[in-house]
Formats: sequence, structure tokens, C-alpha cells
Amino acid sequence: MSLNHQQGPIKVDYVLQACRTIAAMLYLMAPAVGLSVGLSQSISASPQSRYRISSNITARNQTSSSEFLLLAFSTHQELLFPLFLTLYLAALLGNLMILIAVGSDPHLHTPMFVLLVNLSLADLCFTSTTVPRLLHALLTGDQTITHSACLSQVFFFLMAGNVDSYVLAAMAWDRYVAICRPLHYATVVTLPRCMVLLGAVWVGTALHSLLHTVLTAHLTFCSNRALPYFFCDLHPLIHLACSDTSLNYMMVIVEGGLVVIMPAVCIMASYIFIVAAVCKIRAPGGFQKAFSTCGSHLTVVLLFYGSVMGVYLQPPGQAEGQKRYQDLMATVMFSVVAPTLNPYIYSLQNREIKAALVKVLMGS
Repeated sequence: MSLNHQQGPIKVDYVLQACRTIAAMLYLMAPAVGLSVGLSQSISASPQSRYRISSNITARNQTSSSEFLLLAFSTHQELLFPLFLTLYLAALLGNLMILIAVGSDPHLHTPMFVLLVNLSLADLCFTSTTVPRLLHALLTGDQTITHSACLSQVFFFLMAGNVDSYVLAAMAWDRYVAICRPLHYATVVTLPRCMVLLGAVWVGTALHSLLHTVLTAHLTFCSNRALPYFFCDLHPLIHLACSDTSLNYMMVIVEGGLVVIMPAVCIMASYIFIVAAVCKIRAPGGFQKAFSTCGSHLTVVLLFYGSVMGVYLQPPGQAEGQKRYQDLMATVMFSVVAPTLNPYIYSLQNREIKAALVKVLMGS
């Protein structure tokens, strides 16, 4: 039904102007990774295409041989757009708030807060890789994505997700030393050692992502190029390929499995030692003090890995429609909701962050 028919031409102009303003703000605020996929195209789109809700059949007919079709959220765009826009702006605000707070206070230039800054950078990359393209699709009804943009999403999504997991593992190691070896903390967890560790994490995850992106780029795809998600993920792309994918699956299982399992094992081992050390504390309030030390980190770990397992470790035998719905919800949780909540979880439970933010806001 045409908006022009119900609200009049004047109100339509106001709506179009608001849409152009929102799109322009996102283009300026978001990192280039996400918006280079095509958000700027929505600024100059015609009124008919801006409010068109294309069916999957129509979109498939319009998809060229070099494009993929993202099937998720193909209906109710007018409700989903403000929801994801709010989540994305909240993610930008929260993570930028962490970066500004730590950067403005020299007292926060310590290993723990340097790790927190890198977690915020990974979360910014995480959300900006997928959400701007989703907002573009919800705003224009265009669910297609080019082959090159799809591969770019694969690279940055893999890198940001793995940086997230390795930084969480490094933070678990930091909490382990602080609780189990407090007298050695200043000599074990040093800033130079932390910087070397983070440099290895970023370089290693970039090489890991590059490996799988290059292998995916060499695959050929048939006429079916429909992906069930709102972004390009590695596993659905390999599943769609017509060419031999044995090397891709082997690398995912061997190399990819090792990269994913290592930080999870480090986190579990750190908390096993932490729990064992806390159980030996007989002083009153010892458990509460230990939990306050690592409560924020534990919350973020459970939120991240819980939603990841909801996508990749589902039990077999589920109905296809139910599995696809659960995959989509879990994907939204770990790729959008978790990076949005992380900075607020840390800022609300950390006195130093709150004090630094107050100083920035008060201008002192």
C-alpha cells in the first residue's frame, strides 16, 4: 500500500528526509567496513524503491550471477529498522565511551584496561561488519549483496569474532593472576607483555580470516545463492558451493577448530583455578570479593559463548524451520546484542571507568 495515498505527499517528504538524514548519519559514524557494503546507496534511492518490500522470488530473479541473496528479516522491515538502528547506535555509543574513558585517563593505561579497549575495538568491528548492511536492506528492501562485499564480511566477521574470544581469554588470564597470584601480578601481567600478546592476537586472527576468505573466494556457486542469515557467514557459503569443498571443510575442522577451541579452553582453565582458589578462602566476604573482581568478565563470557553455542552446537534432529529460527536468533545475540551490552556491563560495574567518564563529561 502506498504511503503517498494514506498520508499525503507532504508527510511522505518528511519521512523521506528523515530516512536520508539517518542514512547520512550512519555513513559518517560507522567504520568504513560496514558502510562500504552499500549504505550510501540508500541516500539517493527513489521513493518507490525505498519503501518496496520485495518477495524472495522477486529478489532471486533480480540477483545476478555475482550476487548473493540474504533471506533473513525479509518482512516487517518497518518494525525491525528502528530496532536494529537503536542497537547499533547503542553499540557505537557504549564502545566509544569505553575508548574515550580509558584514553582520557592516564591512570587507566594498565593491562586490564588495555584489554578492555581491544575488546571494544573488536565489538565495534563486529557490529559494523553486519548491521549497516542489514539497515540498508531494511530501509530499501534490497537483500542482495555482491560477491566481493560478501567476502569482505566473511573476513572481518571472522577476525572480529576471534579477536573477541582471544581477548576474553586474555582477560580471564588477567583475573586468574590477580586472584590466584596477587603478589606476582605486577611482575607477571605487565603492559609490554600485554601489548605483545594483543599484537599476536590481531595478526594471528587476521591471518586465520584471510586463509578462510581466500579458500572461499576460489569456490564456484550455482544458481542457488540464497543465504539464511542477514550477513555472509563461512559455513552457509561453503554449503552453497558447487565446486569441491573438501579442503575448506578440512581447514575449518582442523585449523578453525584449533583457533576456536584454544581461547575457550584457556577461559575454562582460568576459572577452574579461580574457583579452586576461592574455595580455599576462609575469610568472611572472600567469595563476594572474588566475584566482584571477575563478575563483569564472567557475564560477558557467558553471553558470548552461550549464543555462539546456540548457533554452532545445536542438537541434530530439529525441524528445518525451527533450526533456522533458532540459528537466526542466536546469531543476532552474539553478533549484535552481545557487542552492544559488553561496554555497559563493564562501565556499570567498574568504578574507574565510571569515574573517568564523569571527568570527561564534567570537563575536568
